[in-house]
Amino acid sequence: MEDFSRLDLWAHLTENCILPTAQQGLEQIWELVLLCLFCRLCFRQCASSAVKHVVSAVVGTYALYQFFQLHMLWVMALSALCYLALLLNRHSSRRGLFLSAVILIFLLLGELHLIDPVTWQKMRGSQMVVAMKAISLAFDMDRGVVATLPSPAEFLGYVMFVGTVIFGPWISFSSYKDAIDSRKLSWSWLQKSSLGLVKSQLCLVVSTCIAPYLFPFFIPIEGNSVTFKWLHAYETAVSFHFSNYFVGYLSESTTILTGAGFTDEKDNVKWDLTVVKPLNVEFPRSMVLVVTSWNIPMSRWLNTYVFKNAMKLGTFPAILVTYTASALLHGLSFHLGAVLLSLGFITYVEHVLRKRLATIFSACVLSRRCPSDCTHQHKKVYWVTGLNLAFSLLAVFHLAYLGSMFDTDVDEQNAEGGYVASHTIQKWSELNWASHWLALACWLFYRLIQ
Repeated sequence: MEDFSRLDLWAHLTENCILPTAQQGLEQIWELVLLCLFCRLCFRQCASSAVKHVVSAVVGTYALYQFFQLHMLWVMALSALCYLALLLNRHSSRRGLFLSAVILIFLLLGELHLIDPVTWQKMRGSQMVVAMKAISLAFDMDRGVVATLPSPAEFLGYVMFVGTVIFGPWISFSSYKDAIDSRKLSWSWLQKSSLGLVKSQLCLVVSTCIAPYLFPFFIPIEGNSVTFKWLHAYETAVSFHFSNYFVGYLSESTTILTGAGFTDEKDNVKWDLTVVKPLNVEFPRSMVLVVTSWNIPMSRWLNTYVFKNAMKLGTFPAILVTYTASALLHGLSFHLGAVLLSLGFITYVEHVLRKRLATIFSACVLSRRCPSDCTHQHKKVYWVTGLNLAFSLLAVFHLAYLGSMFDTDVDEQNAEGGYVASHTIQKWSELNWASHWLALACWLFYRLIQ
């Protein structure tokens, strides 16, 4: 009977969820895929760099219109504001800080409901990508990595680059210039971009149709009301994770399809852009690796342009500044801010605690795997493996707790406009603030053994 019920469940999911979800996903992205391919072919055929920049700007703008209609004017307004700020401060040595302040003011004005919150929420991803590109360009100009202010066509071609303007990820100005120079079409390029599209659709299906039914249909675990709360929190977190993987793989595919995301080693082009690493999140060694594997280009951007600039304040303040910057880029949403700031504290505590334990026991228990030639005496003995496994389980625990608020059962309108503070407090209260208490206990333990 159980076998029949499982077959019935799969049949029901396939007919009513899996196939419609996959179809809707393809309907939403097929035009963007064609635009990316069109842009790639134009880059190959055009000889003039100026024409390539104009093509990139025009095609990216058209893609924005297809997704947001006239609301895309807000993204264009941000782009124009960024270039104007760079132009007015082209002789300054602090263009990065000035532009960051200008962008922050613009985003805060939008978040304060001067624009319809649901509309703003839909555009937030594109706004964030444009902001990250402009800020990185400003800091690169300050450091001399980019010699001069790009022309308006170059700048718009960069920020409107169709492979990244809708779903991301952030790419540097040099990566964009490499893309318009256009390496030849190859089987590895097509294979990498196509594989990304397939993975993105699979992740969309898992997020929508599989994760919400993880317990007890696919993994038959039962228990009391406390167990049910934590299992439901884990289901919610997994569903949220796979929705992020969907965007990550899709952005990886569109970026590569448009011609960016490769390394050139002795005329050997490797299409090796990686946006997400799901295994590092679902089977984590540490929360530090979870954070860096969640969105690799954004993690690199935060490390290069925020964390390193804030390191003069000290390690922990720099971490808080970095996560605060990430929260502001993601918008004035209480639940995202709460998650990101909690992540900042949790990752810091985990990092310093494991570093201290590695020193005391001379063991490979750091947040990241040690190189093969490290000086630790204890590498793969059973208790080292057990301790690393304990930290892995602790990371899964934190992920379930932090992801519990991204609940698909809440009102759709509230979800689109951003979860309210009461929702976050309610979800974490139901779980007795367990992750925060545990992180605090780990920090106290670290202070005792310091």
